[in-house]
Amino acid sequence: MKFVILGKDGPDGETKRPLYREAHLARLEEWAEQGKVILAGPLTDKTGSLIVVEADSIEEVQAFAKEDPYMIHGVFQEVGVHPFKQVFPQKSV
Repeated sequence: MKFVILGKDGPDGETKRPLYREAHLARLEEWAEQGKVILAGPLTDKTGSLIVVEADSIEEVQAFAKEDPYMIHGVFQEVGVHPFKQVFPQKSV
């Protein structure tokens, strides 16, 4: 199953982001090595970040998001996890 993680920056998000970027990316790398991260990056309007992942359950993704260094240290003031159905482009089977 695919999920979208939307991290909304807190009031000090832009200032705190560089301090915790390395830890945040290391955590994403762990999931990327397992083939779970499809894409990730900051929103260019500086309001937060988008991460698309593949995982077994929404609970797994919610725990991952909650334990992210950006969430723990206040870069994100909130994180939403949403189930996602990819319809385009169609993956070849």
